[in-house]
Amino acid sequence: MRRFGMIWALALGLGAPAAAEVKAAATEGFHVATTLVIAAPPEKVWAALLTPGRWWNPEHSWSKDSANIRLEPVVGGCFCETLPASKGEVEHMRVIFVQPGQVLRLRGALGPFQTMGVSGALEWTMKPVPGGTQINQSYAVGGYIPGGGAAMAPVVDEVMGGQLNRLKAFVEKK
Repeated sequence: MRRFGMIWALALGLGAPAAAEVKAAATEGFHVATTLVIAAPPEKVWAALLTPGRWWNPEHSWSKDSANIRLEPVVGGCFCETLPASKGEVEHMRVIFVQPGQVLRLRGALGPFQTMGVSGALEWTMKPVPGGTQINQSYAVGGYIPGGGAAMAPVVDEVMGGQLNRLKAFVEKK
């Protein structure tokens, strides 16, 4: 799949985010996590998190335009993207847990994982700390991954860490 190759190429060119880590990697899956502090109160970070169309990397979207991405912060809500050129739409994930200002958890498959027999869980947790808000991002994927999860983990770690760094930059520039 051409999209899969683009993600590999883009990810290899990204700088490593602070406190990013491959927590586990095996043939059948992986777990990556990133922790950082955003210089803003939790309410501001939470509000920004809920607007991925304003900070998500457009290179990691199907439409190449982040403005087409939306997140409905209710259980069953869609983390979806409109595909204007084809009048289509894609569901990236579904919200499965919401604790406003503290925890947002989604389940599904991002990017090339949609064509594989996998399921993923993406979670953001946040708490106030001196200097702002500590945000933890965790993404765990399991199932059939051609080539194995261990090979994909470092690439996904960089892509997801890059997304969290974009959220931080967006919040701190506002």
